[in-house]
Amino acid sequence: MKTCVLTGITTSGTPHLGNYVGAIRPAVQASLAPNTEAFFFLADYHALIKCEDPNRIARSRIEIAATWLAAGLDPNHVFFYRQSDIPEISELSWLLTCVTGKGLMNRAHAYKASVDANREKHTEEDDGITMGLFSYPILMAADILMFNAHQVPVGRDQLQHIEMTRDIAQRFNHLFGQGREFFVLPEALIQDDNAILQGLDGRKMSKSYNNTIPLFEGGEKALQSAVAKIVTDSKGPGEVKDAENSNLVPIFKAFATPEEIKAYMQNLEQGMSWGDAKKALCVQVESALSPLRGRYADLMAHPDDLEDILLTGAQRARERSAPFMAELRAAVGLRSFKSQSSTKTKVASTKHKAPRFVSYRDTDQQFRFRLLDQEGRELFVSRPHADPKHAGVIMRQLQQRTDDVTVKIESDTQFVVCIEEQCVGQSAAFVSIEQRDEVLQQTQAAIIAISTLSL
Repeated sequence: MKTCVLTGITTSGTPHLGNYVGAIRPAVQASLAPNTEAFFFLADYHALIKCEDPNRIARSRIEIAATWLAAGLDPNHVFFYRQSDIPEISELSWLLTCVTGKGLMNRAHAYKASVDANREKHTEEDDGITMGLFSYPILMAADILMFNAHQVPVGRDQLQHIEMTRDIAQRFNHLFGQGREFFVLPEALIQDDNAILQGLDGRKMSKSYNNTIPLFEGGEKALQSAVAKIVTDSKGPGEVKDAENSNLVPIFKAFATPEEIKAYMQNLEQGMSWGDAKKALCVQVESALSPLRGRYADLMAHPDDLEDILLTGAQRARERSAPFMAELRAAVGLRSFKSQSSTKTKVASTKHKAPRFVSYRDTDQQFRFRLLDQEGRELFVSRPHADPKHAGVIMRQLQQRTDDVTVKIESDTQFVVCIEEQCVGQSAAFVSIEQRDEVLQQTQAAIIAISTLSL
């Protein structure tokens, strides 16, 4: 089974060089790892919490989408979508809100920091604090749990949100699971090893410090202009420079080989002027960014192409989110009246229903079927089929050819159903081996029971 990794990118600003080195480049590289299923989304609903300028939000969505694609993110290999294009995320956020204690939200770091800041100003504790800020961790939990991400790359300042997500997921599972764990408990993937690039003044490169170097916007001239402002000491040409503590070297290191870094530092120590050092830095960075900037410019010039890429990504993501949301709605009682008995006699009779197959058409217009147990809980779901007749043939084979059917362990969290060694369906991902084995045994018994009834 593949490990699901989910990354959100808030659309409230223009990406800079520090974003690229510290987050974008390593995330794109990580998405290519084998046995990894990667979800990347533009967190545009989250951006509304931080920014009230609609033009900035709109511009940032385009810039960030183009930046990630230009940096090498392959939308055919990963799920790349806008948060606002997945309505199931907002719906799940409300379901989770209804099971989340206010006390848990009171302990959120961002909310507490805002309250503390108001106290220092001697204003009302909640002055200027929106419900968006207060319930931010719940929306983040919905982002993660909607696709049951196993790992979420975050900085240490976001670790609390992952812990809250686990608490919320456990609470929902306990209240509505009835023996099923709807949500996987995600793990935080701490990004301590990622480079933190220094800005123009030697501090961490950040928009809040106004010390950033643009990534693509403004082209090579904007890069040169920013690098020219990097703070250095007053030593002139010919004087030995302290290369180890220079503000230029960390940036150079992010775009150079060990041999190039060694030569650059030696030149500084041998008296290269700061002006020449900055020019050399620009050449080094530009050699890496120039091909990416060309791709970025092309994407920015064709926003319709960006829109199509993101809508396609959303459609793929909704193949997962829409069926899962239907199950969650049913779990909390938001069921179709047609599926509920209208009399006590009918209610009683449902307790003795046999396991059954249920056919359906997914959001991609593919045909599938599920095996449900006596209580209507899903045991496994079939592979997608373009032809409904093909799906029907597989379903009948499962009903009639039990000697050829095997239910096999696929991983620690999942099993598959096969006919003559050909996989025809798979289970959901479970949180434990014990739960997997329990449902596996139920599936085997259900298939046998259905085949007996069909004789």
